[in-house]
Amino acid sequence: MPSRIFYRWFVCLLLWCAAVQAHALTPEAARAMAAGDTDERIAALQRATATPDDATLAFIRAMADDAVKVAGERAIVLKDGKGLDPVTGAEVSVPDDAEDIVNNNRMRGEFDAALAALQLLSPDAAQRRAAIEALKEDTDEARLPLIEKALALEKDTRLQAQLEAIRARILLASPSAERRLEAAQYLTHSGNPATRTVLLEQLRQEADPKARAAMQSALTAVEGRLQWGEKLAALFSGLSLGSILLLVALGLAITYGLMGVINMAHGELMMVGAYATYVVQGLFQKYLPGAFDWYLVAALPVAFGASALMGAVLERSVIRFLYGRPLETLLATWGISLVLQQLVRSVFGAQNVGVENPAWMSGGVQLMDNLQLPWNRVLIVAFAFAVLAGVAFLISQTRLGLFVRGVTQNRPMAACMGVNTARIDTYAFALGSGIAGLAGCALSQVGNVGPDLGQGYIVDAFMVVVLGGVGQLAGTVYAALGLGVLNKFLEGWMGAVLAKIAVLVLIIVFIQKRPQGIFAMKGRSAEA
Repeated sequence: MPSRIFYRWFVCLLLWCAAVQAHALTPEAARAMAAGDTDERIAALQRATATPDDATLAFIRAMADDAVKVAGERAIVLKDGKGLDPVTGAEVSVPDDAEDIVNNNRMRGEFDAALAALQLLSPDAAQRRAAIEALKEDTDEARLPLIEKALALEKDTRLQAQLEAIRARILLASPSAERRLEAAQYLTHSGNPATRTVLLEQLRQEADPKARAAMQSALTAVEGRLQWGEKLAALFSGLSLGSILLLVALGLAITYGLMGVINMAHGELMMVGAYATYVVQGLFQKYLPGAFDWYLVAALPVAFGASALMGAVLERSVIRFLYGRPLETLLATWGISLVLQQLVRSVFGAQNVGVENPAWMSGGVQLMDNLQLPWNRVLIVAFAFAVLAGVAFLISQTRLGLFVRGVTQNRPMAACMGVNTARIDTYAFALGSGIAGLAGCALSQVGNVGPDLGQGYIVDAFMVVVLGGVGQLAGTVYAALGLGVLNKFLEGWMGAVLAKIAVLVLIIVFIQKRPQGIFAMKGRSAEA
């Protein structure tokens, strides 16, 4: 019995050694991959990557880095000024007549694809995930043995499903009608845009009626799933745009909606907040580089304070003399906006400045193959509603909010009750300006920061406030989100310019029918 067991082990060892010898990199294979016709080199590369070993992987990387020379019938790897044998790794001399390998763009693409395919066998799940992402549109049948090997070893169920989808797309071009039929049936559950392209190409040349019917069914299912992804993407884009409009309009809901001040410099107060964020970023980069990912948390109060202070100065120096005179207020604040823009150009320059996302705002969450929600957009939506909740609490539950509402509804009576109306005006205007600064801080994470930052949002913000109902926070929310979603859906049908025009026409028609907006102000005012 022991001799029989020993015999079996010995046979297995011989078979394993033979397999290793068959699959290991050889001098001939290395020479074939390094020199010759491009098609022949690609064929040799595909044969080598079908059953790779460590030497093969190292050699392909060396070729991709242009660190290989060819001398006669052998290839030599260059490393640290020395020549190495690609098979054994032993040091060898580099002849004077050795020639550099020539890699065209097609060959470099094959190297990249081969290295990505070889990462499928990596023990690191992140590397395997990256390899699958790089190969998700690959339809080269030469990759099939390696993909099937990786599929047999893969334990992660999500990565298994992605590998199965890649395998099915490759099999879709198989000579066997049965395998094409099997692949088409599997791809019915795919939501990858590349799958639609592959199915359309294969349908043009498919002769087998069963396989053709399966491919048509799969194409219909894939297109339906992709349409859902596109609709959800448009919905999220609309919510994202609406949340930005909400942030911008919240300040106007106070300065214009509650105080009746037409502040054309509101966009420039946003710009102040964005540049305050830029300054805080620079300070963190210079003095606290290790804590750079938290600069945005520090920038929020700075942006709010800078814009609030600027708003308070404007209110005390200019605007308080113009209450009740809307035309003069409009012209004065428009002039102030031009002054602020020129001031920023003089200090920071006319070019846009770069504001980086912290690491925790990079990337996104992948919900579908064609639907990814960027973290910076998701967090801005959450931030907008957090600011909304704070403003609603301040206006409805605090002493300052009570005074603001009292002064808005009946200024003389509020003054008779001992309220310092001038001070409340300053506080309210500073609050609205500070919220504009928060909007600028948020906008710095999704767009360019420049002197003209506020000009692109001020008109839309006024439309949101008027459409929602002057002085109504709930109306501001409905109007901002509604306009954002409507604008994004119309963009998909008629383009950005026509969508803007259509939204403007709809707002005009709505205001004609309901001048008070979505929500009318309740109670009485001093002007009533």
